[in-house]
Amino acid sequence: MKTSNKLKIFNDPIYGFIRIPNALIFDLIADPYFQRLRRISQMGLSYLVYPGAHHTRFHHALGCMYLMQKSIQVLRFKGVEITEAEEEGLLCAILLHDIGHGPFSHAMEHSIVEGVSHEFISLQFMHELNGRFNGSLTEAISIFTGNHEKKFLNQLVSSQLDMDRLDYLKRDSFYTGVAEGNTNAERLITMLNVVEGDLVIEEKGIYSVEKFLMARRFMYWQVYLHKTAVVAERLLISILKRARFLIERGDSLNSSEALHFFLTNHIDINNFNNETLAKFARLDDIDILAALKEWQYSDDFVLASLCEMIINRKLLHIKVKKEPTAESKFLMQLNKVKNQYNLTDEDASYFVFKGELKNKAYDRQHQTINILRKNGKITDVAKLSDHLNLNALSKTVTKYYMCYPKEGV
Repeated sequence: MKTSNKLKIFNDPIYGFIRIPNALIFDLIADPYFQRLRRISQMGLSYLVYPGAHHTRFHHALGCMYLMQKSIQVLRFKGVEITEAEEEGLLCAILLHDIGHGPFSHAMEHSIVEGVSHEFISLQFMHELNGRFNGSLTEAISIFTGNHEKKFLNQLVSSQLDMDRLDYLKRDSFYTGVAEGNTNAERLITMLNVVEGDLVIEEKGIYSVEKFLMARRFMYWQVYLHKTAVVAERLLISILKRARFLIERGDSLNSSEALHFFLTNHIDINNFNNETLAKFARLDDIDILAALKEWQYSDDFVLASLCEMIINRKLLHIKVKKEPTAESKFLMQLNKVKNQYNLTDEDASYFVFKGELKNKAYDRQHQTINILRKNGKITDVAKLSDHLNLNALSKTVTKYYMCYPKEGV
């Protein structure tokens, strides 16, 4: 393993100075796999709605590491044993937890590869880096996969109140300017504790937890599931689908070598090997944007129109309602596009489509957020809260949308 004494600091707009704690973390950050995250948008195409949302997965990963450092300090102060090896494992696990994201983050997760989650790809990157760094990530992999004997270590990385969520809510709120998402991450971390191996929040932090859950709900409706961001993401997915169809038909499309590989090969979890990982590591937002800029001049009407919509932000109209769209209204819009541009049903479906949006701020069926009461009892926050009805936040809210051209394609 290469070593370095350049234990630098990053100046982060959210937390101020973030210190790199040791040479291993420094070398992981310096690795090309991690540097790629500078070219992966944290919020996909949300900048089409919120112009400031240009921050990257690189920003987010460093922020998560900073919060993990704070959490370790707090828990050790309260007598929770975290060894030096476990500390390094935690920092590496949270630093690399999103390294498997593809271009524009979630938008591409099931377009470039089929049924392969970013968590799975992150783990493949970790195994590859573990070999490169002489087994230094073995502890981190154990924590990331939930196989470590200390359950709370995994909960710090992946749970309903983990460092990932604490950072992205605060960070996305900052860069979008949506103040409702701003949470007091440091206050929540100060309230952390461990009881019988599980992560808990001390009772005096209950109002901070309530605000965190409400902020999560607001951010999903106002930002992550914003109707304009939804239609842009759907268009991006459709572009990749159309490009793949045209290539299979024998058409020639210019793209980067890495993108061409994923358009011409059907990659799923069964054939995602080391060669695929190396190709995936070469993909980032630039590949997709360059392709869109090129393809907007394609001879194919569907592909050219879809690309131009994103490049020039002339998106489809989207209607979001509490009830599913009537089939008659859907067919009316579909036939209108078909007749206007002499398209087949399949081609018209790229411009007229519908779907669902689901929002659940608190998943009580997964891992509950447990409150350590003053009498020593552990209680689910939804049962203990008297300020807000958190039971309502644990129910899935579903909305329905339909997209279609505003006037002409």
